[in-house]
Amino acid sequence: MVEINCTKVTEFSLMGFTEEPVTQVTLFLMFLLIYLFTILGNLGMIALIRASPQLQSPMYYFLGNLAFVDLCSSTVITPKMLVDFMSEKKGIAYVGCVAQVFIFDLFGMTECFLLAMMAYDRYVAICHPLVYPIVMSPKYCFQLVTGSYLVGLTNGMGQTIGMSNLSFCGSRVINLFFCDISPLISLSTSNTTLSHIILRTSASLFGLSSSLVVLVSYVAIISAILNIRSAEGTRKAFSTCASHLTTVSIFYGTSLFMYLKPSSDSSREDKWAAVLYTVVTPMLNPLIYSLRNKEVREALRRLTKPK
Repeated sequence: MVEINCTKVTEFSLMGFTEEPVTQVTLFLMFLLIYLFTILGNLGMIALIRASPQLQSPMYYFLGNLAFVDLCSSTVITPKMLVDFMSEKKGIAYVGCVAQVFIFDLFGMTECFLLAMMAYDRYVAICHPLVYPIVMSPKYCFQLVTGSYLVGLTNGMGQTIGMSNLSFCGSRVINLFFCDISPLISLSTSNTTLSHIILRTSASLFGLSSSLVVLVSYVAIISAILNIRSAEGTRKAFSTCASHLTTVSIFYGTSLFMYLKPSSDSSREDKWAAVLYTVVTPMLNPLIYSLRNKEVREALRRLTKPK
């Protein structure tokens, strides 16, 4: 009977970063600016891709979906975090926590596979340019993107099912700034075997498989680039991949660190690693692709040029 009562959790407390008022205000302003840049940058990228005829290619189709996913994943986390900076009680209802786990894991895994699909797109473009229009047809690109969302949905549902089987009889304080499945498993007093299996299987099967696609694609890309005799051709090929490589390095590095490390209470380093892939990366993606991509800059210049 005690175990049954323990499952009826109504609220969790989020520890956040600090209790120091001045530091909280500073962090509030910093994360507010980051979130505003995230919203404006990703909405701007989506609008630019839709409005510019020269950006109607598979690469920008994937990039538009990446911007949408970044927008959604950031909105699931950051507004609640901003409210908590200004609140004495940093709580989140159990239902809200479940929803946050589901939506964030959905879009987080979707982003993993979108980045993998973008790597595959660059592989075909550089290693097999003659068949690129045939291989990366609009229908096939749509299937790849749809598959990415379906994998994300599967991951979100799996993590939610894992969380629904957890009981919390002791501490309900999450040592993080949002509800994540890993610290929730650490708090649970029930048998966490199923939750651990789902978490590790998801991270290994989905996360590592998408990482493998990226790795294999770039091994082939680098091999092909090194065989290019023209210095200009080599520079152009590396420039094409630089933006994507930067995004992949930040996202995969921090997310794999968070979900494949041994389970324990979140440390300060874990929190800032989580900030990188939940808050900072969604802001950086549109900046990276707009500043380093000549086609994006040219499309923006044409749209803003007075007629």
